[in-house]
Amino acid sequence: MKTLPRTFSLLPPALLLSLLFGCDSPVSRAGTETSSSAVAQLVHQPGGQEWMVIDLSQIAGLSISSVQEVSLPGILEAVGQVTFDDRLVSTMISRVSGRLEDIRVSQWDTVRAGENILSIYSPDFMTAEAEYLEAASSASQSGSPRTQADAFGMPAGSFSMTANLKAAAVKKLELLGLSPADIWAIKEATPSRWMRAPISGIVVTKLALRGAQVSAGDQLFSLATLERVWINADIYEDDLSRVHAGQSLEAVTAAYPDETFKGVVDRTSPALDPNTHTLQLRCQVQNPGEKLKPQMLARVRIVTRPGAALVVPQAALVFDGNAYYAFVQTGANTVERRKVEIGSWNEHGYARVVSGLKSGERVIAHKSLQLNALWHEVHGESS
Repeated sequence: MKTLPRTFSLLPPALLLSLLFGCDSPVSRAGTETSSSAVAQLVHQPGGQEWMVIDLSQIAGLSISSVQEVSLPGILEAVGQVTFDDRLVSTMISRVSGRLEDIRVSQWDTVRAGENILSIYSPDFMTAEAEYLEAASSASQSGSPRTQADAFGMPAGSFSMTANLKAAAVKKLELLGLSPADIWAIKEATPSRWMRAPISGIVVTKLALRGAQVSAGDQLFSLATLERVWINADIYEDDLSRVHAGQSLEAVTAAYPDETFKGVVDRTSPALDPNTHTLQLRCQVQNPGEKLKPQMLARVRIVTRPGAALVVPQAALVFDGNAYYAFVQTGANTVERRKVEIGSWNEHGYARVVSGLKSGERVIAHKSLQLNALWHEVHGESS
């Protein structure tokens, strides 16, 4: 099960634990400590729950603790991973079918916007440029609508049609990736053209190979800038009300432990992970010096209002069948085996309850493993 490490500034551990769990009530008396000596049976409740009836005093060393609610400070911490801000990523694709003649950059190179990246040979360029030159020549020879109509007896709309042909030729060249300056500079039709970097950044993906054949729509390069990055961090469901877009945050990494990166909460995920009861925060973080790299782990600290958490001793939890369970005391000599979702806690020997238990409920803190064995034993007898 996925857990999230968290650190909070709370009371000293010894004082905190004595306040919370110092009142554990021992139930056992001196006696033989064997599972077979304790007689247990199942009782089915109307709601579908199963309670186990057992004389708890017959289990030596058994004690009971209460599920406690403790205050969380005004700092919410979460662990996340650095990723590119996809608004600062640009993908270069081929707009024609042809052959790659020359490539001037490789992966991880830094490029400037407008820099020549690669040269493509394609008859599509020559055809489009020839159409443009012909349309431009016709437009320049036709003169004004009045002159054309008077000289040749042509309809006055013929000049407009010629202009439309030129505009269509210009639009076709623009769709092939030529800039207005490129189109203005065309003097003759050529089959080769340079593709330029659309943004300044780093070449993060390179699929282009010199001499390779390409088709329209093939991806050639991906460029990205790291001046700003995202950190996707996981928070628990019950912390969601403490977080909103625009909150200030700080991020620290193992690579730069003495450096703090500033940012804000950009948005929260609309989907919740039902297995871990967590959801993701997207944090927008400034990255001076481009020190934060994609896939790097980071811890974020969000300034927020205080909250609360439920905690129990880890001794009250039993890991069985890929899940955690706790035995909740429902009566003087009855217990319920209940599935519990947990998260890590900063005090050694204790766990944070994400779901399954409520504040004030009493759980078996010691000998839970013995109760679990009895639970399976009576189930075997009743099946």
